[in-house]
Amino acid sequence: MSESNPFQQKLESVAKSSTEIPIDRVPLPSKGLIYPVGHPLFNEDGVEIKTLTAKEEDILTSSALIKNGTVLTKLMESCLMNKTIDPDSLILGDRNAILIAIRITGYGAEYSAKLNCDKCNQDFDCDFTLNGLSIKSLSATPIQPNLNLFSFKLPKSGQDIQFKLLTGKDEAEMSQIKDRSKKLGGQVEKGVTLRLFQSIVSINGETDRQKISQTINNMVASDARALRKHVQEISPNVDMKQWVKCKNCAEEMEVEIPLGLGFFWPDLSK
Repeated sequence: MSESNPFQQKLESVAKSSTEIPIDRVPLPSKGLIYPVGHPLFNEDGVEIKTLTAKEEDILTSSALIKNGTVLTKLMESCLMNKTIDPDSLILGDRNAILIAIRITGYGAEYSAKLNCDKCNQDFDCDFTLNGLSIKSLSATPIQPNLNLFSFKLPKSGQDIQFKLLTGKDEAEMSQIKDRSKKLGGQVEKGVTLRLFQSIVSINGETDRQKISQTINNMVASDARALRKHVQEISPNVDMKQWVKCKNCAEEMEVEIPLGLGFFWPDLSK
């Protein structure tokens, strides 16, 4: 269920007297409902960030951080006011909300990207407004309160699946696995099975990772698709869809805002 547009409203801002750097409060899609007791975001519905500054631009232009895939995590570490928060422990929807808010504070809400029209197959430049995005709340109940663990029965095989929502750490691990596979000459990028493996915790009570991997490889496509669809539907996140009009043929379409180079590196998109 979508709520009122929190990014469309002006972020709640105060000034930190010691630095005079503005601080903004960012609403979290999860509302902290799936973080355990002891986690800094346990039952927290928002976090405070400081405005993007020249210091963070040093991070964004670090070739070493870009190459090893940690640039956005380091950016969040620098901007989050609560330094006990590990960005890699956050589910992807909360990370997205924080990154979008950081981008707005540094470069504004306007974002341009190039799209391809489904109707005329021509590329066109499109302008998006990031502060018009809405929050999609968690729409399923965890197996236990404040536990990132959910259940789903596969429609065809009837197998009982327990799964978690992926975190920044999970995404980093998947990227590393894909990189290793490419270096070893892998021809097939196992995006579907790898994401399922990272998400699934048990199948019919079985938690052995090797057996889970074997079951995933043999899972019928309709079951795999149903599980992926269910995970997407319940996941708290920022709704990145907006309606646009093709500048070539005037076709109107709903698209996911593409987070390309211009998102945090606007000069590179020109």
